[in-house]
Amino acid sequence: MIPSPADPETLTIIITGVERLDDPEPFVAEVRREAASLGVSASVVPLDTAGGYGAALRRAMRETQADFVITVDPDVAPPLAFVRDLWARRHDADIVVASRYVEGSRAAMPAGRRVGSRLLNAVFRRVLSLGVRDVSSALRVYCREVVETLPLRAEGYDILPEVLVRAYAAGWRVLEIPLTYAPNRAVRRKAQRTLTVAYVRTALALWRLRNSIAAADYDFRAHDSVIPLQRYWQRRRFAHITSLIAGEGAVLDVGCGSSHIIGELPPGSIALDVLANKLRFAARFAARRVRGSGAALPFADETFACVLCSQVIEHVPKQPSFIDELCRVLKPGGRLVLGTPDYDRWEWVYTEKLYGFFAPGGYADEHISHYTRRGLIEDFARRGYVHEATRYVLRGELILAFRKPAAGR
Repeated sequence: MIPSPADPETLTIIITGVERLDDPEPFVAEVRREAASLGVSASVVPLDTAGGYGAALRRAMRETQADFVITVDPDVAPPLAFVRDLWARRHDADIVVASRYVEGSRAAMPAGRRVGSRLLNAVFRRVLSLGVRDVSSALRVYCREVVETLPLRAEGYDILPEVLVRAYAAGWRVLEIPLTYAPNRAVRRKAQRTLTVAYVRTALALWRLRNSIAAADYDFRAHDSVIPLQRYWQRRRFAHITSLIAGEGAVLDVGCGSSHIIGELPPGSIALDVLANKLRFAARFAARRVRGSGAALPFADETFACVLCSQVIEHVPKQPSFIDELCRVLKPGGRLVLGTPDYDRWEWVYTEKLYGFFAPGGYADEHISHYTRRGLIEDFARRGYVHEATRYVLRGELILAFRKPAAGR
């Protein structure tokens, strides 16, 4: 993602909305001066967005070959020191936003515009669970890898929040830095009503993605969900699992997702998932991350003192190879912690329906294999494992601990 120090970094600065300036040349010249001060190979691209801000920006981003892209909107008056600030922080996140609403910022805006902007941003932040205070700021630096991979569709200024939502869903890091902002009096104002309508339409379209289990930070956010049932469920699972793996040594967490549990894994542990976006998000934790499938674990036999697999086996076809793999990499005498819904329990059946109502996209027919406590205990008894513990979350989600036979037994 970050270019090698041996390779000179390159930059494209895209100036959007030049058609809103009667004479764009002074502003373009100011941007060129800022670009020259960076000491990097930088090209400046004035972009006419009259035919649609989002469509024009997507096209310009696809065409660039630079390592980084900075977007500049003529709405901000010179001096343009934020260009240097963005460039200086380019390696701190995958998208860096120059924000009017974080500590250290100064924004000289008319009262009416300030109130409207803050309200719009607050609604977006709340509805889409974004950790960004200024989702409408067009002053950003992007790593090109992000630009290339996000499936952007917005045609207008609503591409600005769309980029952030899709970046969060893909596990990319987003950072805000302070901005000193004053409106450029030479620029014609945007049509605020049209802008607001587009933002609301985009928020509704992206809400399902943001709250889907496919979002990189789904499990992490669920731990502090505003939905009481979801919050309780995640926290009880966290408490049960962390207690069952405590003191067992290095853990292999198969299908780690983005759970807070990763942060509690002991030194030497590995968090494994098949989804790249979950692993990108999990970079905030200390555990080593490996991309791989639980059906073919990329580890030698008897490698780990403890193997954890929570809320995974119900999502894959019921075939012995998956559980066989968990057992294969577990050391003799090691502990296996296995979590899955118990379909013998009526409590689970009704809880699943209730959960699906409050958190659309959280399950949605994802559970293709059904297990029970009795069936799993019998299966592991045939393998010679000792059943050591049973935990439940609201008598529905089952968490079992088994001990593998010691060597020679």
